[in-house]
Amino acid sequence: MGKQQFKAESKRLLELMINSIYSQREVFLRELISNASDAMDKMYYRSLTDENLTFNQEDYYIKLIPNKEDRTLQVIDTGIGMTKEELETNLGTIAKSGSFAFKNDTELKDGRDIIGQFGVGFYAAFMVADKVTVITKSVDSDQAYQWESTGTDGYTITPADKESVGTEIIVKIKENEEEDSFDTFLDEHQLQQIIKKYSDFIRYPIKMDVTKSKPKEEDSEEYVDYVEEETINSMIPIWKKNKSELTEDDYTNFYQEKRYGFDKPLKSMHINVDGTVRYNAILFIPENAPFDYYSPEFEKGLELYSNGVLIMNKCADLLPDYFSFVKGMVDSEDLSLNISREMLQHDRQLKVIAKNMTKKIKTQLQHLLRDDREKYETFYQAFGRQLKFGVYNDFGANKETLQDLLMFYSSKEKKLVTLAEYVQRMPEDQSYIYYAAGESIDRIEKLPQTEMVADKGYEILYFTEEVDEFAIKMMREYKEKEFKSVSSGDLGLEDDTKDEADEEIQEENKALFTAMKEHLGDKVKDVRASKRLKSHPVCLTAEGEISLEMEKVINAMPNNQQIKAEKILEINVNHDVFQALKSHKEDKEKIGLYTNLLYNQALLIEGIPVNDPVEFTNDICKVMV
Repeated sequence: MGKQQFKAESKRLLELMINSIYSQREVFLRELISNASDAMDKMYYRSLTDENLTFNQEDYYIKLIPNKEDRTLQVIDTGIGMTKEELETNLGTIAKSGSFAFKNDTELKDGRDIIGQFGVGFYAAFMVADKVTVITKSVDSDQAYQWESTGTDGYTITPADKESVGTEIIVKIKENEEEDSFDTFLDEHQLQQIIKKYSDFIRYPIKMDVTKSKPKEEDSEEYVDYVEEETINSMIPIWKKNKSELTEDDYTNFYQEKRYGFDKPLKSMHINVDGTVRYNAILFIPENAPFDYYSPEFEKGLELYSNGVLIMNKCADLLPDYFSFVKGMVDSEDLSLNISREMLQHDRQLKVIAKNMTKKIKTQLQHLLRDDREKYETFYQAFGRQLKFGVYNDFGANKETLQDLLMFYSSKEKKLVTLAEYVQRMPEDQSYIYYAAGESIDRIEKLPQTEMVADKGYEILYFTEEVDEFAIKMMREYKEKEFKSVSSGDLGLEDDTKDEADEEIQEENKALFTAMKEHLGDKVKDVRASKRLKSHPVCLTAEGEISLEMEKVINAMPNNQQIKAEKILEINVNHDVFQALKSHKEDKEKIGLYTNLLYNQALLIEGIPVNDPVEFTNDICKVMV
């Protein structure tokens, strides 16, 4: 039979597919193995209705034979085979899928599904092949046939000799090019890795002759090589097994085999859903953050399988950003796949799975927090920042989901506490959830602004990460209790109410405070007597939405926004320093000197750089002299 041409549209599709559809050449093997699995599934379904056929599971397998000398890779299956007409229909017209037609015409049972739906996977072989030969014998024909093609120039179909029913595909591997090595697809160890990666859970054994070594004689140190046929794939995926027959070690081994991380998972989740969208999933909460987790290089996502075949290595759409630390896989029979199996159409099924798993992850974290506090705190030290970013991102859209998972260091408990625990301990007369922000717990404990709140006996949450205050500002309140910074202009305490004594002090020192404000100019919004300071002489507070800590964080960013908080310089009128200041209130030069010192002192307490360190040290010298 002479060479036949692919249809024009098929030729264009073949060129497109070879050059761009698949991002990794190795997936051609996945496609050929999936087609072989389909062929055996078809034989199984045929045996259910054809009394002349029996289906013995042990007779069905896939065999790979690499030959480095001939540069060929054979993929052999014992499936249903193809007639001449089927060869013409399925391989002569690209994207005419026999599996898709079979799936539409057949009621699938026993958890089996036909993987190949598009009919283009076979042609992925041309990414690595100079020539592809198919020798096949159908269960419906006594005559075998050979299909052969070197690519877009067409194909031939000729009679062939083949005794058993099934299909043999011979891929003539390309010679190595300057930038590309194709030897990988002839190396038995590399082939084993590709099979384990993409097709480990195909339900039929994938066999290959593997070279091994053994002692030449008993107790001999000299070894000889021998060849032994091995089944490369495990065939039964762990996620298809009953939870009752699996141990925690099984999940840990799976986590490490899949190289999800070098640590041990803190928590594993085995999910089986048989609803409108059927899927199985195994998810893990890692113990440690990957070295690149908080960097742009980190790529989130779960492994995605369709009926046991790896479709995507990292499917980002299955996880929200705030749960991007979760590792694992999802396998579903109900996903709508696009032409390359590598991408998913953004359909309803995927969104349903993602929404369901987000709920499951949150529930598991809540259980971990409730039942194993130590483990949860280990998790939180690694990934708590990501949860807080999640609260802040998307204008607080996810704060309800995440707020009960947050923890902060407590001034009273001297450990991490949840917001719920804080609110539960609040005295009846306490109206706000108080917090203090700083670089470290030690620095915060020394802040003058904490004195008054602490003296009232109120608990203070310590914010030591840049994102903390931004997240809380987005939340605004928790269980109808507003958050209040100890550095805010109004602490909301009873002692804050202006009484006659306060007004007298402010009025008495009005001229001095005005002179100090004029000296500082736009560095501060106001200078006033403090109602929060007891032992410290001075502090800075802020009014408005931007706090002192937020100013530091924003201005440390590369875009140099130079955002300024509305700073208030608060003076402790009962401190000896203020009395010294008052004694020089008629001396404009001394007022300026002391004001500079007090302002720069307040900056240093807050961890804000002094504008002119040389001037500051000179001022200290002037006072000493």
